[in-house]
Amino acid sequence: MSKKQLVLVLSEPTEGQEEAFNRYYEDLHLDEVLQTTGWNLAQRFKLVDQVGKECPLPYLALYETEANPEKSAIEVMNETRSEREQSGSINKRTAGVWVFEEIGPPHE
Repeated sequence: MSKKQLVLVLSEPTEGQEEAFNRYYEDLHLDEVLQTTGWNLAQRFKLVDQVGKECPLPYLALYETEANPEKSAIEVMNETRSEREQSGSINKRTAGVWVFEEIGPPHE
């Protein structure tokens, strides 16, 4: 049985491009990522509060997938990038990607 993974992308718009950035993510990018990677779920969030170490960027895109023993989630993301429209509204210099794998069952 494969384990669930969460792919977390922290990003911010390039200066003066917040409206284009949000439109691109919501109207195109999330669906393209799901279609090209085969991942299960995509959703965006905006930072509204924090305590402790400061979050470096205000926007989070969360993707859910299953662990692939042959390719990491980042490899899949990179290999399928050319199949997705790219946007200059994302500040690629500051964006980052982290992949977390489940280590225990969900608690409800």
